Amino acid sequence: MSEQASLFVISAPSGAGKSTVVRRVLAEVPGLRFSVSHTTRPPRSGEQDGREYHFVDRAAFEALVGRDGFLEWAEVHGNLYGTSMAELERAREAGCDLVCDLDVQGAAQVRGRLADAVTLFLLPPSAEALERRLRGRGQDDAAVIERRLRNARTEMERFAEFDYAVVNDDVEAAVAAVKAVIAAARCRTSRRREAAQAILRTFRAG
Repeated sequence: MSEQASLFVISAPSGAGKSTVVRRVLAEVPGLRFSVSHTTRPPRSGEQDGREYHFVDRAAFEALVGRDGFLEWAEVHGNLYGTSMAELERAREAGCDLVCDLDVQGAAQVRGRLADAVTLFLLPPSAEALERRLRGRGQDDAAVIERRLRNARTEMERFAEFDYAVVNDDVEAAVAAVKAVIAAARCRTSRRREAAQAILRTFRAG
């Protein structure tokens, strides 16, 4: 790994295939670690603390907020969710880059905290394709799907806030594009400064 770890933030409207793409990228790119969020909601059947979420009570979560311990956090349907600064520190200690799966509000908070965070928005190829995917999952009723489609339009209008935009028309192509973004970010001069200076010293040695 290079000297300075990167934080990659990936956002997308519901149904755009973000979870599938992120899983593939994590499996195929060495040196990546997925960010496990904190939440105050109770664990669901089969969930494990530290795997799906770090499950904490409201007092513990609010204490972390008070210590400025979150990169981003929000309250959703009465429960608190957040990405802790400790997740980034653990990734750096392990020599890994950190991947966060966040909504557009969370991504905006991260950009406000870390100017060098790499942000990527994953788009569906069209509204019709997104609707087909949402209905094809068979998980939501018509009212929920309509709400998700409305939310998708609002979220997609903010795509220009992100560093990169990838259209998920084909999973293989989308995964390849995200991997290319990661490869490019890892070649930033800020990531290569120490190695480049070491090479430069070999030219000065004579």
